[in-house]
Amino acid sequence: MAGWRGIFWVQVPLAALALILAVTMLPAEPVRERAPAVRLRTTMDRNLASSLLVNIVVAAVMMTRLVVGPFYLSVGLGLSASQVGFVMAVGPVISIFSGIPSGRLVDAWGSDRVLAAGLALLATGALLLAFLPNVIGVAGYVLSIVVLTPGYQLFQAANNTAALADISTDLRGTVSGLLGLSRNIGLIAGASAMGTVFAFGVGTEEFARATPLAIAWGMRLTFFLAGAMMLVAIAVKVDVGARLREMSH
Repeated sequence: MAGWRGIFWVQVPLAALALILAVTMLPAEPVRERAPAVRLRTTMDRNLASSLLVNIVVAAVMMTRLVVGPFYLSVGLGLSASQVGFVMAVGPVISIFSGIPSGRLVDAWGSDRVLAAGLALLATGALLLAFLPNVIGVAGYVLSIVVLTPGYQLFQAANNTAALADISTDLRGTVSGLLGLSRNIGLIAGASAMGTVFAFGVGTEEFARATPLAIAWGMRLTFFLAGAMMLVAIAVKVDVGARLREMSH
């Protein structure tokens, strides 16, 4: 955790620069007939741009759970290291069992419906993390994760499918790389920028010495902001969906 302010001011701009370069520096048209260059700039439409943006936001929220959760469970609730590890393992276990079913739901229901359901669960889970653990303790934290994690799996499967749906075969590898890059930008932002929000809410950067009440306030502020970010992500996808439907008509 040491030096996360430096991570934010160095790695996030570098990652954002890599994304900009990926979009702007590739040739717009094929250079040679036998080895066509990737025509990414001609493919970067509103739908793909929104998928990348929302991917950043969701990854930041998920990383926030990994950064803030251990401090809240250990200092805020007084759990031992082994108990913290056990509780933190709930999310990955849920991911294991919900990943493949999420993909099957996308195949059965379509990416739009599953994407909406995933974002709704993510927003609900983030807001529950802001309030429920402070009311009923560990049980509230676990219940919030039970809502948040399947939402992430649904989002991942649906967003990747939606982003690649209208992409030509020769561009799918590049777009997949952009999805991975945007996710990594979100993870860095979640570990740094949202860590800053947590420190502001706690009132100190010495989390181990903070009082349980201060940790609880930091937890509430951070995940309230995360929930608000998810609501913004939902608004972005709703707006893009409405515009695409208007264009299709």
